[in-house]
Amino acid sequence: MSTVTARDGTEIFYKSWGEGPAVVFIHGWPLDADAWDDQLKLVAENGYHGIAHDRRGHGRSAQPWDGYGFDTFAEDLNCLLTHLDLRDVVLVGHSMGGGELARYIGLHGAGRVSKAVLLSAITPAMLRSDGNPEGVPGEVFDDIRDGILRERSQYWQELAGQFFSADAPGTRATQGNKDAFWYMAMHQSIKAGVDCVTAFQHADFTDDLRRFTFPTLVVHGDDDRIVPLEATARRAADLLPDATLKVYEGGSHGLALVPGDKERFHQDLLAFLGS
Repeated sequence: MSTVTARDGTEIFYKSWGEGPAVVFIHGWPLDADAWDDQLKLVAENGYHGIAHDRRGHGRSAQPWDGYGFDTFAEDLNCLLTHLDLRDVVLVGHSMGGGELARYIGLHGAGRVSKAVLLSAITPAMLRSDGNPEGVPGEVFDDIRDGILRERSQYWQELAGQFFSADAPGTRATQGNKDAFWYMAMHQSIKAGVDCVTAFQHADFTDDLRRFTFPTLVVHGDDDRIVPLEATARRAADLLPDATLKVYEGGSHGLALVPGDKERFHQDLLAFLGS
């Protein structure tokens, strides 16, 4: 397996497919790099170098007891980019991975980055507040943590339907989508699962987004039941200096995996990479 050693000694697994300009994919919670296989294959077949890592505590990366905050995730990403000596990178972050992407820019600047894609991302903030009235109430995060701790295997099965809006009329989400979600979630450590919920509950990436100096594609579904469109993508597009917002009608939180929406995202991604 290909790994890079983080600053605290944690081993981070990554995939590296193809050759050409680098496109680095950052997965959401509670998934791992396998969630990006379709996109890695897509970019590798179209002249790009696709890279995706498992966040610490997820997939094949090590499972330390501590370190599940966005500053540490951003440092892990920096170690990967430095290890591979990547330049003019396009960063693509899904959900929680969008926060990791944003914090990387906040801490390390845009020296290695040419473009970014925020897909169903948690930026700029998830938690409902006076300044973010469309956000998620605090008790929802309590329920997520309780579900993981009570019986996480069953909880992941139940959450999979919400992740893909699987009960929506005309949904194209498959049983395979839900099974893959469960499989990846079960490879996340329970400590990472709970700590990551606390991290994305309280994180605010407003200042990080203001440091973006490059074109950014913001993609979100209007039936995202995990990360509310109005609290995140629309606000992010307003904060970013050079943003293009695309809203997919009926799109779920996991739209890059669902047949139909996945192909649309592939078209938009390749067009953005080539622009």
